[in-house]
Amino acid sequence: MTVLQQDLEDMRMAAIAKALGHPARLRILRLLARTPGCIGGDIVEAVGLAQSTVSEHLRILKEAGVIEGQIDPPRVCYSLSPGALQPLSTLIEALDVIRSETDCCVTPAKAQG
Repeated sequence: MTVLQQDLEDMRMAAIAKALGHPARLRILRLLARTPGCIGGDIVEAVGLAQSTVSEHLRILKEAGVIEGQIDPPRVCYSLSPGALQPLSTLIEALDVIRSETDCCVTPAKAQG
């Protein structure tokens, strides 16, 4: 992977992470995982927020590529985007392995031990 490709991938993952950074958006994602093809009005009812607020959260999730919206006038049917979270999941897994396998810092207790 070139540096430019890595930079683009990092920017994409940062956008996804930012989109996941709100509790209401996490509730929406859990709802969509349980009920694929959820209609916007059903999401509003399940999440318990104003329609305009839910619409904004859906817009952010959609812009980040985490969800998809299928227009079926007069409604929009939402679902999770297949594989959208995989790059972020892979990064988190890699960082967790690195953290657990490396002992780069010597704490006073280790130095005396």
